[in-house]
This record gives sequence, C-alpha cells and structure tokens, in this order.
Amino acid sequence: MMKGVVVKSVPRYEDARGWLVELFRVDSLPEGFSPAMGYLSVTKPGVARGPHEHHDQTDGFLFFDGAYELHLWENREGEPESYEILKVGRENPTFVTVPPGVVHAYRNVGDQDAMVVNVPDRLYAGWDRKEEVDEIRHENDPDSRFKL
Repeated sequence: MMKGVVVKSVPRYEDARGWLVELFRVDSLPEGFSPAMGYLSVTKPGVARGPHEHHDQTDGFLFFDGAYELHLWENREGEPESYEILKVGRENPTFVTVPPGVVHAYRNVGDQDAMVVNVPDRLYAGWDRKEEVDEIRHENDPDSRFKL
C-alpha cells in the first residue's frame, strides 16, 4: 500500500430491521487526520468519479454500498511509481484515507446507483467557499497517465 494511504475494513451490522455502518470514529482515524466536513454522493452504474488529486487535502472515503473499484496512483515526488485497484463497497465495507499527491478515482461497477461518503480534512473551496478548490483534475486530459 502507498505511504500514507490507510485502508480499514468497516464492520456492517445487520439484523431484522436492516443494517448499520459507522461512518467513522475519532478513536479509529489515522493519526493527524481530522475531518473538516462530510458529504454523501451517489454514483450511477458504470460511472467514474476522478481521477484527481489534491495539493493539501486528505480524503476519507467510506465505501459501504454498491460495488466499486477504487483506483490509486502514486504521484508524489520521491515516491516509487505505484498503481493499485481496490474492490470496495457492500461486500467489502472499507474506510480509505487518501493523502495529498495520491491520484484517486472510483467507478461504480455494480448494476444500480450506489452511495459513497467522503469526510475530507479541508473545506471544499475554503471557509465560506471563498478560496480556490484544492483539486488537480486529470479526467479530461487526453495525455494523462491516469486512466481507468
């Protein structure tokens, strides 16, 4: 696994009423990672989000629904080139911390809409949305080496 990327299995608790997954617990977050906000997104079958990376932001993704492939590319200076694909979602509930400089993308490989929660450690567009967004987007660059 790439330096700074943390992957943790997340228990899924099921009973006759349904199921529950803890989004995160402060006592189980990687040292130094403190979420600043959270959001839930829904991705349609066959659709990918990314690839992109951040200058300063660390993402904390919780994959607990559907079926996803999470793609990770090492892009930090001085680190060895690396590319990994993780199978995550309902069958493998997982919390993944992705540090700055690691390019990431995920694709819904299931047959229905599926949810993902992200709890990044930076506010999107800063306080009151008055700052530049911390993203380096690669998905529209035809010469990018980051391809799904």
